[in-house]
Amino acid sequence: MDGLSFGWRTALLLVMFIQLLLLALSLTRALQNRIANRTMAVLLLVLAGILIPWMIGFAGFYDKWMWLTFAPFQISLAVAPLFYLYAHAIVTGQWSDKGYWHLAPAALQFFIYTASFLLPFTLKMQWADLAAPAFTWITSIGIMVGLAYYCYASLRLLQHYRAALAAARSDGHRYAALWLGNAIFALALLLLIWTSFLVWDLLSPLGYSGLMWLYVAIGAFALYLGIEAWRHATLAFPPIDSLKAVADTLPPPRDWIELGKLWAEKVKAEDWAADPDLSLATLARKLGTNSGHLSRAINEGLGVNFATFVNDLRARSVAAMMMQGRQDDLLDLALEAGFSSKASFNRAFAATFGTTPSQWRKRQVSNHE
Repeated sequence: MDGLSFGWRTALLLVMFIQLLLLALSLTRALQNRIANRTMAVLLLVLAGILIPWMIGFAGFYDKWMWLTFAPFQISLAVAPLFYLYAHAIVTGQWSDKGYWHLAPAALQFFIYTASFLLPFTLKMQWADLAAPAFTWITSIGIMVGLAYYCYASLRLLQHYRAALAAARSDGHRYAALWLGNAIFALALLLLIWTSFLVWDLLSPLGYSGLMWLYVAIGAFALYLGIEAWRHATLAFPPIDSLKAVADTLPPPRDWIELGKLWAEKVKAEDWAADPDLSLATLARKLGTNSGHLSRAINEGLGVNFATFVNDLRARSVAAMMMQGRQDDLLDLALEAGFSSKASFNRAFAATFGTTPSQWRKRQVSNHE
């Protein structure tokens, strides 16, 4: 087309844009975690929209069709609150109270862009020269504040969720530690990159081409979120309220230390910790008690949370198998003992014995020589 130039910058952003649209579409079709997945789908569409002005700008669209100025593609103030609402939906199964109010600044940004876009062309160009630079910087500050605040809020939410998982389940790492923690780290990294580019541009203007790499970073962040959210789309995250309901029942006073020791010996003798899906409720049924009693006996009587209690038993089971002369691969022994991953096995073994499983095995071999 006359006046247009489709170079490598446009091609790179276009590839990212198409992939984000496909990921957003796939997330809307997932039946599990529907609120969270659809929130992520909207977030991916918002991030894809942020790429549009630069994708078509490098191709010359704004030079050829200047009426595209202020087209409301780039609703950047929605990124941080949508991320938080996704995290909240993963942890609780729903949006936060008054969730739509979190999006009020983004709605105002969309309204201003749309109203400016609909102005008569001559007035629009005058308005662009007069107000666009100031509006850009006000928006940029809003982006930085929003990313910082919602990154902190999401981290606090994850910490509460991890604590609830540790109190009620032995396999909490499946749900929280990696995916949501890494996503929050990626959001913090995006904050650092975005802030760095804005400060750089303020001190030494980068120009349209110089800011290209900021939008490549935004696209990479969006693709990471989309791919990982799609990989975890069907994982059944236990709602935090259900975890607290299991662990926070208040039973009558008892000798929790004695009960903790008694039940710990029973669990060890029956090898119930070998069940990789063992939960507080399941173990309470096996012991003929309720979840509240068992939670108090473990937390107050033994001084640890449920996950630490179970994984300590599993680590000691692996150690016992090695002392018996078992030469199986360490991962096979870990899976037999009830661990569901090598990472969780290594962490639990080091917490119990103060060393790695391989070093512990070598030490046992040398002691018998």
